Amino acid sequence: MKIPGLALVIATQLAARFPAGMYSLGLLMHVEHTQGNYTSAGIVLAAFSIGMAIAGPIVSRQLSRFGTMPVLVVTLVISSASFGLLAALNLPLAGQAALAAIGGAAMPPVIPAVRTLYPVMAPQRMLTALFNLDAALQELIWVFGPVLITLLVAGFGTSTALLVVVAIQVAGGLLFALAPRVRRLVIPAATRKLGRVLQNPSVVLMMFASMLMIGSFASIEAAVVATFGEGSVNAGIVLAISSIGSLLGGLLAGNRQLTRWSLTLRLLVVVSGFAVATATSGFVGLSIALFVAGLGIAPALAAVSSVIARAVDLSDTAEAFGWIGTGQLIGTSIGSALAGIAIDAQGGHGGILVSVAICALAVVVSAVFRKAQPDMKLPIEDDL
Repeated sequence: MKIPGLALVIATQLAARFPAGMYSLGLLMHVEHTQGNYTSAGIVLAAFSIGMAIAGPIVSRQLSRFGTMPVLVVTLVISSASFGLLAALNLPLAGQAALAAIGGAAMPPVIPAVRTLYPVMAPQRMLTALFNLDAALQELIWVFGPVLITLLVAGFGTSTALLVVVAIQVAGGLLFALAPRVRRLVIPAATRKLGRVLQNPSVVLMMFASMLMIGSFASIEAAVVATFGEGSVNAGIVLAISSIGSLLGGLLAGNRQLTRWSLTLRLLVVVSGFAVATATSGFVGLSIALFVAGLGIAPALAAVSSVIARAVDLSDTAEAFGWIGTGQLIGTSIGSALAGIAIDAQGGHGGILVSVAICALAVVVSAVFRKAQPDMKLPIEDDL
């Protein structure tokens, strides 16, 4: 944190990303309120996710073409305007879905920008610790974001609540885009065609590992909600405890030297916690199990970021992180869908079993294809 400008970058990128913990639930409640059913809400959320998944790598790549600040500001204007109109206007379902898709597609590429910036700002010996800190602090978004949007909806209604989220997005987005180190970030122009970064085995492995990892998280979230019932305070507390475990895990991981086994070992912690959850359905048991699982979540996400930072040229880093984000969104969709089927058949326990299976597959994939990663012990300049 002694690096000039680093504390400001970390704080402003958290502010810029904070709406991520609010939009999904906010859109769900707003569309259900205006359309009168959850099917419509699911359609709008799907449009939102599809927009982000398709546009993520494309938008991220523009950071090197047009500059970091211009891309962040333009996307911020388009995205916030789309969500603002969705919240303020009484629209049919098709209109809401279209605006959600546009808003999702234009979400500012904050994560690709900041994770491209970290290797520029920090010496190599600090990168692992920095990515661990970043992954740990992002849990604050998922602890406080859903709580805040729920309180806003309860107090002011869904339209006003969404407009508040838009205001937070604009304020946080501008703070990040105008931070001096962000404004000065120059990413070398990518010389290869869009998608060529996927020829890098490390990127492909991290994209699939992230897809499975986030898919298992989506499954366990759905399972917890199904176990305690929709709107249950206990479900929110259990998920918050898991996020606290992740925050602690990221801080404890610190600057530990990564190896090609690191991602596998960290995912083993996660799947172990999920496995324990299959043997219990009570509040205390699930809280303990998901706290244990959480201890591996932030470190596993940090390992993915560290591998990308080491394996990819600076000019391709933003696009690579865009593909990681696309993989995660696909994983969320698949995990939620599979968990939904299992929950309908076996209740919350079925959803937990799905999360164990998906996370176990992530462990196997990361172990079997571990040599697709670069040698994490070599200096970055020797590895690229």
